[in-house]
Amino acid sequence: MAAIFSATLLTVPNRPRPSSTAAPPMIVRLRCGARGTDSATTTDSNRSETSESENALLKAAWYGSELLGIAASFFRSPPTAEIQGSDVGSVAEGSDLLDRGAVVDAIKEDYKRSYFVTGNLTLNVYEEDCEFADPAGSFKGLRRFKRNCTNFGSLLEKSNMKLMKWEDYEDKGIGHWRFSCILSFPWRPILSATGYTEYFYDTESGKVCRHVEHWNVPKMVLLKQILKPSRWSWSKDSGR
Repeated sequence: MAAIFSATLLTVPNRPRPSSTAAPPMIVRLRCGARGTDSATTTDSNRSETSESENALLKAAWYGSELLGIAASFFRSPPTAEIQGSDVGSVAEGSDLLDRGAVVDAIKEDYKRSYFVTGNLTLNVYEEDCEFADPAGSFKGLRRFKRNCTNFGSLLEKSNMKLMKWEDYEDKGIGHWRFSCILSFPWRPILSATGYTEYFYDTESGKVCRHVEHWNVPKMVLLKQILKPSRWSWSKDSGR
């Protein structure tokens, strides 16, 4: 337990001087203090409130972009045929457990198709109720994820996604990636980041049951990138 203590004014008289004139009393202000749980609690509370407001803003932006993507989809040409991943087999004939190596190979091929912005992914290596999570939130549903990826891609002028490294673990695989894009907004913001995605495997089917994205930049930095006009936009506008 800690607290901040403040002492009252203390009047401490000096010893008498040889002269007949008495010295005025010395006024001493004493203040002793220690930073402890009260101040720490206040700081933590402020940080928590800031974090909550940032999360609320990020979620609002996320859901707003989802709705914008849905609206934009009405003006988009019909989607191309889905990749069903017919080349992904089972461990043995009659088994429902997908081969781990085949699942990983399918995911790596999805990266080559920039599935994150095209929605062109191998559907049968994911559970239908797979959970998809990122810094803004999470939801369940493979079809919703595919739709959001496809709609997001329709908002881009240029994009580049590259799988930099893959790590294998007993219960999951981790893909480290680099991504950049130019959004087709009037101010043409540039979104650029690195990160990694965890692919958790279901023990019974071998399919991906959780898809968790991690960005190597703060959440608010991503939002600021979206709101910042790019130099490419200025140069393009000036050339008109």
